[in-house]
Amino acid sequence: MTQAQKTIAIVGAGAAGCLAAIEAKRRMPGSDVRILEAGAAPMAKLALTGGGRCNLTNTFEEVTDLKWVYPRGERLMKRALRQFGAAETMRWFEEEGVRLTEEEGGRIFPASGDARQVVQALERALRRLDISLLCRRRVLSIRPVLPEGRYELRTGSGETFPADAVIVTTGGSPRRSGLSFLDPLDLATVPPVPSLFTLRLSDSGLKALMGTVAPDAVLSIPGTGFKASGPLLLTDWGIGGPATLRLSSYAARYLADCGYGCPVAVNWTGANEQEVRDGLQRLTGGQSRKLAANTPLPGLSARLWSYLLERSGARPDIRWGEFGGKGLNRLISTLTNDVYETTGRAAFKEEFVTCGGVSLDAIHPHTLEAKTHTGLFFAGEVLDIDAVTGGFNLQAAWTTGWICARSTADYCTKSLSL
Repeated sequence: MTQAQKTIAIVGAGAAGCLAAIEAKRRMPGSDVRILEAGAAPMAKLALTGGGRCNLTNTFEEVTDLKWVYPRGERLMKRALRQFGAAETMRWFEEEGVRLTEEEGGRIFPASGDARQVVQALERALRRLDISLLCRRRVLSIRPVLPEGRYELRTGSGETFPADAVIVTTGGSPRRSGLSFLDPLDLATVPPVPSLFTLRLSDSGLKALMGTVAPDAVLSIPGTGFKASGPLLLTDWGIGGPATLRLSSYAARYLADCGYGCPVAVNWTGANEQEVRDGLQRLTGGQSRKLAANTPLPGLSARLWSYLLERSGARPDIRWGEFGGKGLNRLISTLTNDVYETTGRAAFKEEFVTCGGVSLDAIHPHTLEAKTHTGLFFAGEVLDIDAVTGGFNLQAAWTTGWICARSTADYCTKSLSL
């Protein structure tokens, strides 16, 4: 039996699927590697990521604990990144002709600023290796063929594709029905819910500040341990920016369970009450006749400062000397613990990330092979792995895709020797 008799099917032509196909073919040049993609073209989501610029990874230099960037899948990713991490990813794409550049927060982009360059590099590699890319082939079921130990993939058009090994890289699904093609395999799954979204608020005063940024905010959900920090953007529907996206990622399942209606507390300064009190004292410098509206705390715009003064109950023309102890306490409380009610969620641009998918308990963490089905592997967001913004989701796709390719090659090579 030769390598040419081994067929490897990749389900999904996204980031993880295309890299997995390329690496599998490199490791088994004589094998038949084919990708089945539901859409009209490969890597449609990849072309949009990072606002069309493709934040394809992160240096991880500012990451002190993986749980803050991978709310789900942190333990698996810790192991996986040792095998194929950010440095290996950057080297992989540079060898494919993509020049890279680093931006704030360790984010890595193509120097061209064009996500299409990343897509085109992957497409060139697929063509060079003669990998079959079959678009408009939505896989409706994957069934094991016993006792042969193979798989049969059936598409929506009624076609069937046999395979010796299968790598599933279909990405995230906002609903459980998106995982129904796996039902014949009886795998444990975690119900998917959205992650990485902005929040809708009903406060009209806040919406009027659309475009305003609080650079060092902290968001939290009272009564829970969910908290996130970073720039907070005020929008015409509520709040967005890195702080909101991180909170939505950390609290994705909690927010889904409460119907996206719950209180959210804003610390506009990122400092505690005593630090804010000390900061106000330094700001006023003992000049009691200063207008409070004319002396905002550093980092807060004049418009936001005026809004927060009013929200604390202070008059627009109040001077610092007119604040009593209670009035000052109310202002400090507003600055550090300003509570609003969320009324829903909003999508984050064109990108969509989900929490949930194939349970990590159902796969071997080192190989990403299903525990109950040999020769069946999973990579990317179809797994219950997701991350905050900054290139971490794509790194999970590259990492798990690479591991699946290596594991699939090992599996096929071993089966050839039997």
